[in-house]
Amino acid sequence: MTIRASGILLHISCLPARFGIGDMGPWAYRFADFLYETRQTYWQIIPLTPPNPVHYSPYHSPSAFAGNSLLISPEVLVQEGLLDASAVESIPSFPEDRVNYPLVFQFKEQLICKAYERFRTASTHTSECAEFCDANAGWLEDYGLFRALSTRFQDRVWGEWPEQFRDRNPEALARASEELRDAIDKEKFVQYLFFKQWSALKTYCNRKGIQIIGDLPVYIDYNSADVWTHPELFKLDPLKRPYVVAGVPPDYFSSTGQLWGHPIYDWDALKRSGYSWWLDRIQHNMAQCDLIRIDHFRGFLGFWEVPASEKTALNGKWVDGPGSNFFEAMLRRFPSLRIIAEDLGVITPDVREAMCRFGFPGMKVLLFAFGEDFAANPYIPHNIPRNSIVFTGTHDNNTAKGWFRREATPEDRKRFFTYIGRETGEDEVAWEMCRLAMMTVADTVILPIQDILGLAEEARMNTPSRKQGNWLWRLSPNLITEQVIRKLRLITETYGRA
Repeated sequence: MTIRASGILLHISCLPARFGIGDMGPWAYRFADFLYETRQTYWQIIPLTPPNPVHYSPYHSPSAFAGNSLLISPEVLVQEGLLDASAVESIPSFPEDRVNYPLVFQFKEQLICKAYERFRTASTHTSECAEFCDANAGWLEDYGLFRALSTRFQDRVWGEWPEQFRDRNPEALARASEELRDAIDKEKFVQYLFFKQWSALKTYCNRKGIQIIGDLPVYIDYNSADVWTHPELFKLDPLKRPYVVAGVPPDYFSSTGQLWGHPIYDWDALKRSGYSWWLDRIQHNMAQCDLIRIDHFRGFLGFWEVPASEKTALNGKWVDGPGSNFFEAMLRRFPSLRIIAEDLGVITPDVREAMCRFGFPGMKVLLFAFGEDFAANPYIPHNIPRNSIVFTGTHDNNTAKGWFRREATPEDRKRFFTYIGRETGEDEVAWEMCRLAMMTVADTVILPIQDILGLAEEARMNTPSRKQGNWLWRLSPNLITEQVIRKLRLITETYGRA
């Protein structure tokens, strides 16, 4: 990321589509064309893994490797002969600007079942699917069995399954694999569909000069195929339950900290294995994306560990992570790996030292720039170094307009006006933020589509520490106009990022 360039943050689920949620169908290709027309270099997304079925977060997923089946395009399935056109003619009345997850889950599951039945009775796709399954056997069979057993045990977390399944008794698993073979094969088919469609979309983007920035969370969900399959890599008690969980202390988002609840890695066990699970995970993500943003990067240097009995993250402690030993192992295996370190929040000198030593660029968010002593603020444009990724905001922040309306103090607004040299109305704030980002010396700028369009707080993607109402926003198709295209292309060219 040493060239001067820019890109847009927009997750696939936010795209317009007929079926209640953005997907890898026609609108994804139109958005790639929009990036090309506006001279962008990057498309940043959030994790492609399946979302938690309760609060829909892709950062709480049942797999670190699987793809989100809700993003599969029914229109592409029709084109490939796996669905009849009639299957997508009569659809529920989905809201245009929000995802109704229960309705989307129900509708898309029906379509997937129809596609699977067509797949089982047709000769097409079978060899290609078998090849995919062989190439991904290291995680795919266990994931399929995990999903099938979850259904059998009525969606109880795996730590509450009967002991022989909780503890992965080989004979019990072999019997279950035979009894649940059709359900397992269906899950494998779904993953084949997802990665085939994603590969086609990524290839299209790359041919247009667009690179995909993926997102790799440090932690994974307890109720996941990965923790069930590799319990020795996590801090679990004899009953396979976490006795400590992840979070962060009080911060910008919450006075009691954020209690994420993810299990904590046993880094000593991972080190003895040569970090093989982690390195396999990175390799898998490298195949899906051109660059990887590591969410909560500081967790590799030190992490906030909270007893599992706590209700908030207040009573935790900092524990050392694997540090440089892990990064050295990672770069030995992947010497050309391109990493973005999400280094927001409480950052200690050892984190800065590691980022400097290995050349990992960090993140600078302009919404954090206009507090007290803003002239010395590390997020203010004149203090941002070249090896940085500048954002107006991220998926965890309010939009720029929403920040100005709901969060900025009168003093914050005055400092913002002082910095840009004039007072401005709330409708212009987001574009002024975009201009400030684009004119920095930083090599890379990523702008959320909400700020390019000047949208307010109702377009916010996620509010950390709030469990409901997140990950729902969708882009209305009429918002990307010729005027927006011309305006974004001009600012990209003006500041040398085309």
